[in-house]
Amino acid sequence: MLELQGIPVSPGVAIASALVLDAEGYRIPRCIVPASDVDDEFARLRAAVDLVSEQLEQSRLETTATAGRQTGDIFAAQLQMLHDPRLHSELEKRIGEERQSAAFAVSGVLHNYASALQKLENPFLADRAQDVLDIERQLLTELGAVTRQPLLDLNEPVIVLSRMLTPSETAGLNREFVKGFCTEVGGPGGHTAIVAKGLEIPAVVGIGEFLPVIAGADCVIVDGDRGRLIIDPTDEVLENYRQRAEYRRSLAQRLAQQSQLPATTTDGTRISLNANIEFPHETASCLQRGADGIGLYRTEFLYLSSDEEPSEEDHYEAYAEVIKQMNGRPVVIRTLDLGADKMGHGKRSQQENNPFLGLRSIRLSLRNLDLFRPQLRAVLRAAALGDVRVMFPLITTIAELRQARMLLNLVAEDLKEAGVPYRSDLPVGMMVEVPAAVIMLDHFACEVDFFSIGTNDLAQYTLAVDRSNESVADLYQSSDPAVLRLIQASIDIAAQTQTPISVCGEMSSNPARALLLLGMGVRNLSVPPSALPRVKKAIRNVSIEQCEAIAERVCKLESARDVDLYLLDRLTDLAPELVMQ
Repeated sequence: MLELQGIPVSPGVAIASALVLDAEGYRIPRCIVPASDVDDEFARLRAAVDLVSEQLEQSRLETTATAGRQTGDIFAAQLQMLHDPRLHSELEKRIGEERQSAAFAVSGVLHNYASALQKLENPFLADRAQDVLDIERQLLTELGAVTRQPLLDLNEPVIVLSRMLTPSETAGLNREFVKGFCTEVGGPGGHTAIVAKGLEIPAVVGIGEFLPVIAGADCVIVDGDRGRLIIDPTDEVLENYRQRAEYRRSLAQRLAQQSQLPATTTDGTRISLNANIEFPHETASCLQRGADGIGLYRTEFLYLSSDEEPSEEDHYEAYAEVIKQMNGRPVVIRTLDLGADKMGHGKRSQQENNPFLGLRSIRLSLRNLDLFRPQLRAVLRAAALGDVRVMFPLITTIAELRQARMLLNLVAEDLKEAGVPYRSDLPVGMMVEVPAAVIMLDHFACEVDFFSIGTNDLAQYTLAVDRSNESVADLYQSSDPAVLRLIQASIDIAAQTQTPISVCGEMSSNPARALLLLGMGVRNLSVPPSALPRVKKAIRNVSIEQCEAIAERVCKLESARDVDLYLLDRLTDLAPELVMQ
C-alpha cells in the first residue's frame, strides 16, 4: 500500500480501479512539409479549429446546464483564446513561411505560450497555462497527432490518474464510470478544480510525481475530504473506506430528511444558518438543504472566469439570478476579494514580493475605481429585487471603510439622477479578517450595519502563516487560542454595540467548531452548501448552555491541538452520528 498527500479540491470518497493517462506525456516530432503541401496544412488547421470550436461551445452549453453559467464561461474564455488573432498569425507564419506541419506548429506555438505563463510564477496565470495546453491537446487530437481514447471507451468504474486534467477533459468525464480523479499538478483555484467542485466529483490535485510508481495498481482510493490518494490499499484500509463511503451515503439521506427543519437548539434558541456561494447555480442546492439565506456571495469568479473584466450587466445578471431564486431570503454580496496578482485582464501591477500583504481586496478596488464602480452600481440595482446587503473585505482602517462607503453613496446618486431603480437603504457590512480591525472594532461599529468574521484570513494574519505554504501548513489553525481570543473580542464588542455579527469562514463549517462559536455568543453562521446538513444536525442536538460550557473550557486550553481534541470529544458525546470512526 502507498499513501500520497495532495490538495483536496472536491470532497467525497471514491474507490475503483486506476485509469492512468499520460504517464509518458507526448511529443510532436519536428515535421517540415513540401511547399506544395502548405495549402493542405492550412486547410487541416482550419478544419481542426472549427471542430474544436464546436466542441468548446458544446462543453460550454453542457457545463452551464449541469454546473451553472459561471462554470460554463470557462469554455467561453477558451474559445476566445482559440480565436486570438495573434495565435493565428504565428501559426500562419510557421506553416506558410517555415513550412512546418500543422501539428508541429500548433505544438510549438501553444507550448511557448503556456511556458511563458508558467514562468511568471503567478498561481492564477499558471492555471491559465493549463487552458492553453487544453486547447493544444484538442487541436492535436483533431489533427490526428495524439489521442485520449481511454476516456471515451469506459465501461467500468475507474479513478482517473494523470499528470494533469484540462477543464474540458474534466467537464467531459462520464460520471457514470469516473468516480474520482487525482493529478500530479494543479491547485485549488484552477479551472479544473472549479469544474470538479461544480460536478461534485471527488478530486485531489497537486500530489507531485506519482505516475511512475502506480503501474499495475488494481485498486485506488481518492479521499477528497483529506486530500489523500491510496494505491493498492490493504484489505483493512479498503474495508474501512468502504464503510466510510457507505456511512456518508446513509448519513446524507438521513440528514436530507431534516433539511427544512429550523436550526434551533434543544432549548429553543434559533440560529441563522446561511450558505457561502460562488456561483448562481449553487442557490438551488442551498434551498434544497434548508439555508436561511446567502451569508457570503463571493463575487471573484466573475473576474476569474473571463479574459475581460465583467461589465455592470454581467454583475447585475449574476446577482439578480441569486436574489430571485432566494425569493426574499437575505443575500450578502461581498465585493471583489482578489489580489492584483490574480487579475487575468487589464494592466498588471508590478510583481509583489508578498501579495497577501499587498494590493488586494478592498485596497485593489479603491485603487481601481473603473473596476469598483460597475460592481457597486450592479449591487445597488440588484438590491431593489430583494433582501440584499453589501460587505467590504479586508477592511483594516476607518479611512478605507469611509472611502468605500463614500463611493457607494456617489454611485447611488448617479443611479438616482439617471432614473435607474436601486435600493437607497442598502445595509453595509465589513469582513473582520485582520487583528487591526478587531482592535478598532468599537469604532467600526459606528460606521457599519453588521460584521462578518472571516476566520480563514484572520487565522493567517494573526499567526503570520501563509495558508497556501505547505511548509508551515501545520501552524495554520483557526482553533489556535490566539485566534479564538480575537474572535471572542469581536463577538463581545458586537454585543456591546448591538451590531449583528456572523462567522463565514471555514471554521463555522466544522460541526464541532460551530458549537464552540455558539458558546462564544455567535447566532449567525454561514457555511458551504455541502456543510449545511451536518452543521444543522449539530445545532439541533445541543443546548446553548452546553455550548457555553464548551467555550468556557476551551478558553483555558493552550494549543490548537488541545482545542480540536476536546471539541471532537464533545461532538462525539453530543452528536455521535456526525463523527466518522
